[in-house]
Amino acid sequence: MYHIYEPNGFPDYFHHPMVLVMGAQWSKQIQRRKAVIAEKKLLRQLQERCGCEYPGSDWHPPDRKNWMSGLDPEKVHVNKIVWPGTHNSATDKIGIKVITRPFAQCQYLSVYRQLVLGARVLDIRVEENGNVCHGILTTYGVDVVIDDVKKFIAETESEIVILEMRTEFGRKDPPAFEKYLHEQLGELLIHQDDDVFEKTIAEILPRRIICVWKPHVSPEAKAGSPIWNSGHLKDNWINTDLPATKFESNLKYLSKQPPVTSRKYFYRVENTVTPQADNPVVCVKAVSNRIHGYGRLFIAQCFSQNCDDKLQIFSIDFIDEDFVDACVGLTQARIEGKA
Repeated sequence: MYHIYEPNGFPDYFHHPMVLVMGAQWSKQIQRRKAVIAEKKLLRQLQERCGCEYPGSDWHPPDRKNWMSGLDPEKVHVNKIVWPGTHNSATDKIGIKVITRPFAQCQYLSVYRQLVLGARVLDIRVEENGNVCHGILTTYGVDVVIDDVKKFIAETESEIVILEMRTEFGRKDPPAFEKYLHEQLGELLIHQDDDVFEKTIAEILPRRIICVWKPHVSPEAKAGSPIWNSGHLKDNWINTDLPATKFESNLKYLSKQPPVTSRKYFYRVENTVTPQADNPVVCVKAVSNRIHGYGRLFIAQCFSQNCDDKLQIFSIDFIDEDFVDACVGLTQARIEGKA
């Protein structure tokens, strides 16, 4: 059958429900793409206008593997450290290479190599079988992480590591996991104690690891135990792939925290964005790049908005040397009384 004439100028098949739905989805994707471009532009313009300088921004540790030792453990108080961290730290080999890995991989480096590069906070997600996971994808066993951490500790003298272990959303707790962590890390564990925040690294040594365990249903670690409970490491995560939205949210929530010198918990800011299922760009690296290069800008904006004294753990996907230096430089400035 031929369409000789249509009152609105279009054949009937353009009014089919499926075509209308596809059209609406296409329009939505165009708008989302415009929003991403606009928000990337906002951050770029903010950086051009305000710059990325702050006390310590020009300082670079001569040895990233031993940067805490280089700052003098007798002078470095735990609550003065700006801790460089990694988000979804043990995902370097997750999933199937090329096929599923790009949708869950948040770090290229192994846990050991992250620590050598200068990372000092690890975010490890586990499931009921003792494997590391990210969402529905799993990777190697948690033993690999423990071995990497212990290897790094054995090769250094004064580096302190915050090891966060948590059950992934939608997964079950591995059985007797607190006991497992205690058995594996033993004398390296810094016991849960609010006084730790005011101590220097030298006063904590030879213990080296603050291990935070966040189960879903298992009992929380008790006060004074070798493992720290979930209340000692907090953050405010928002689920967005829009970089300026996440940047501004991070500043807003950070500004509401007490200064590091008056709180008894660690607070984390994540310089990351999250792929969205209804967006055509869902590979972690491509989405992460929208905000990845603005770590120094964020620190500079903390000073501009008078919340620099609240910044403590600063985490990122695909950690690199510049991000580590940005955090260590501010730590050094705090120790010297310049920030």
